[in-house]
Amino acid sequence: MQIQINTDNKVDGHEKLANYVRSVVEGAVGRFSQHITRVEVHLGDENGAHTGPEEKRCMMEVRVESRHPIAVTHRATTLGLAVDGAAGKLKRSIEHDARRLRGRRH
Repeated sequence: MQIQINTDNKVDGHEKLANYVRSVVEGAVGRFSQHITRVEVHLGDENGAHTGPEEKRCMMEVRVESRHPIAVTHRATTLGLAVDGAAGKLKRSIEHDARRLRGRRH
């Protein structure tokens, strides 16, 4: 499973942040890793230097073998919370898609 991390020009994409994102993504969707080819993570700061509620954004898109891509977005006050929220949404979306697929096979 390849994890690709992209940031906008207002987010410092340092290695500590990248390691955190990788660990959260692997923890959330690791059990599906044999079916996932790539996870793209896009981090952004919507207000730049201004502070406000839910200004940090994390969008994750997963590519699962033989399936359409699944994308989720979460906004929060910090990048950590945005990443955690998006990872939770991504996990639930993959689980939902897997249940639907199993239901069609039976």
